[in-house]
Amino acid sequence: MTCSRFAIARPRCLAAAARALMAGGLAVILAGCYSQREVKRYPPDDYRERHPIALKEGDRTVELFLGRNRGGLTPSQRADVLAFAQSWKREATGGIVVAVPKGGVTELSAQDSLREIHSIFTAVGIPRQGVFLQPVQTRATALASIRLNYSRIVAEAGPCGVWPSDLGPAADPAYNENRSHWNLGCASQRNLAAMLDNPADLVQPRGETPPYMPRRSVAIDKYRKGDSPAGTYDKYDQGKISDLGK
Repeated sequence: MTCSRFAIARPRCLAAAARALMAGGLAVILAGCYSQREVKRYPPDDYRERHPIALKEGDRTVELFLGRNRGGLTPSQRADVLAFAQSWKREATGGIVVAVPKGGVTELSAQDSLREIHSIFTAVGIPRQGVFLQPVQTRATALASIRLNYSRIVAEAGPCGVWPSDLGPAADPAYNENRSHWNLGCASQRNLAAMLDNPADLVQPRGETPPYMPRRSVAIDKYRKGDSPAGTYDKYDQGKISDLGK
């Protein structure tokens, strides 16, 4: 149906014009109300997701200070080298780098200490081709030292002590929602990562050791006879001071 300029007063034409005007006005209103708002993302409430424990490659370093008029290692330094070598066999991911001072008044002491270090490595079972020497030029006024280093896998979480928002009353909606603050649980995760003996335990369990067959045979023999699997103690009441309760 079409409306001419001479029939504009007809009821149907007036209704159609009113509907078109209303639709146009509604579109204008909706277009004026639309605005792109930034959705604020809050950190997860689970502290394990806020501060995950990550595995990465780190270093283990032992520094052995040298004396000017002394050759070889002290007893405490020998213990440090021995513990370092035993740890290398258990957790290292590469060879050992030995940084040896070159030149200066401690060069003879460094060579004597280096021979003793090699003897300890050999006694522990570290192959000679797994040890790499790195000469280091030292200053005359600096305290010379031999540095032992190898790479290993470490677990780490953090850093802790980060406060992106205030804990007190604030205009942030997160305060009214009583959300956990960012630093909560960070110290626990960091301490747990530091106490891990083998960081790979976070990814997969270790292989099981074979069962102890003598004890298993005893348990199977009791099951075959129909005996109780509980342990028996012949002298369970030895040293008693009273018969109360018997």
